[in-house]
Amino acid sequence: MEFRKNDYVTVTIEDIGSDGEGIGKADGFTLFVKDAVIGDTVEAKIVKNKKNYAYARLERVLKPSPFRVEPGCAYHRQCGGCQLQALSYEEQLRFKQKKIRDNLVRIGGFAPEQVDACMEPIIGMEQPFRYRNKAQYPVGTDRDGGIVTGFYAGRTHTIIPNTDCLLGAGENKEILECILKYMRENHVSAYNEVTGEGLLRHILIRKGFASGELMVCLVINDKRGSGLPRRERLIAALRQIPGMTSISVSLNNERTNVIMGREIRTLWGSDTISDTIRVRDMRAPGYPFTGRELTFGISPLSFYQVNPVQTEKLYSLALDYAGLTGRETVWDLYCGIGTISLFMACSAGKVYGVEIVPQAVEDARRNAERNGIKNAEFLAGKAEEILPGLCGEEKPQAGGADVFQDAAGSYHGPLEKPDVIVVDPPRKGCDAVCLDTMLRMAPSRIVYISCDPTTLARDLKLLCEGGYELRRVRGVDQFAMTVHCETAALLERTGQ
Repeated sequence: MEFRKNDYVTVTIEDIGSDGEGIGKADGFTLFVKDAVIGDTVEAKIVKNKKNYAYARLERVLKPSPFRVEPGCAYHRQCGGCQLQALSYEEQLRFKQKKIRDNLVRIGGFAPEQVDACMEPIIGMEQPFRYRNKAQYPVGTDRDGGIVTGFYAGRTHTIIPNTDCLLGAGENKEILECILKYMRENHVSAYNEVTGEGLLRHILIRKGFASGELMVCLVINDKRGSGLPRRERLIAALRQIPGMTSISVSLNNERTNVIMGREIRTLWGSDTISDTIRVRDMRAPGYPFTGRELTFGISPLSFYQVNPVQTEKLYSLALDYAGLTGRETVWDLYCGIGTISLFMACSAGKVYGVEIVPQAVEDARRNAERNGIKNAEFLAGKAEEILPGLCGEEKPQAGGADVFQDAAGSYHGPLEKPDVIVVDPPRKGCDAVCLDTMLRMAPSRIVYISCDPTTLARDLKLLCEGGYELRRVRGVDQFAMTVHCETAALLERTGQ
């Protein structure tokens, strides 16, 4: 049977795609149905037809899956943030475990029995809501010209008004409604992406879950340099919210989809908030705390994992995989503000962190000082550009054979070659030069942390072809209710 656009089809969902869409077959023809969950029998309307498959919109659930649950958010189908709210949490974890495994087999080329032998159960959450310590809300207007904030509908820039996302901190609702009230009473305009006019573009909210400290940063299109009108009224209102610690603006006058501007100006309070991450024993039932903890300063531009509860488990898992005895030299690539580096420094002889963003490097150095850690050193530059110099493949720029000048102009040395490399790259994975240099440096162990199982599998394949063996791999559900998850993998050099 040939299907066409706008045809209605009855289909039973048999699988879940990588983006969370339900997958089923009608007369041998594959359909991808958004918002359908595995086990559902649904009526769907075809919206986009291809030669061998089609995309369809869920119209009715004819027979619900045993895994289907009632979503807590009324906007879950419209919003692009949560793809899996209608799926039970236990089934979400099974989906993510399978997603990691399938990518290792299909893209990484690992034998299924090898993956099954080294893959450990995914680490889930006890409470998979209200876990995000950071949220960025676009500001705009509705059809009647009223000011709204919320989240973009999936694959669009249409704002769904919603001040109470169930993934965000409970304080977000009060903060957003306070800002909207200020805008209406003081005639503060919302940014218009089409015209490039309007003042307030986005609202960034961060919370330190351990400290209870709150940060608000307003991204403004301040072409005239006049700032927020009557800002003292907004500051006075926000200060009444318990935990408020930092209020700032970010200047962004560019016609771009990049949210934050380059300049941050603190209007009231501190430039940063703080949060604490505790080290857990990942080999003991319940992952108890070891008594060690680290405190970090977080600015509006800092990269900091958005789920602090799961971050403790992820970083403690990476520390466990590193197998440190107190003598090893560890290199942490893409180190950000030094979170993983400082975790490793608690058990290593020496740690070097490499990060492309100079401000993040400064934050990492301050975080090391804040925690009294003296065996961690941070270098600014691209990992793929710094590594060849560090391993002696490029002539030193000054100071002799044991000194290296990083991209920020600072001199370092002598630098010890790594026993362990920890790498936590962006979603696109590691640069090919970085991977090649890691292979030439030949550390005993590589701990790879990834937010994308696809690029993880691709990079692990190259590393294993270069002399490493996959020993352990485990998912950590950092992003409950979404299709995303983090993965930690341990590689050991063969022949050890």
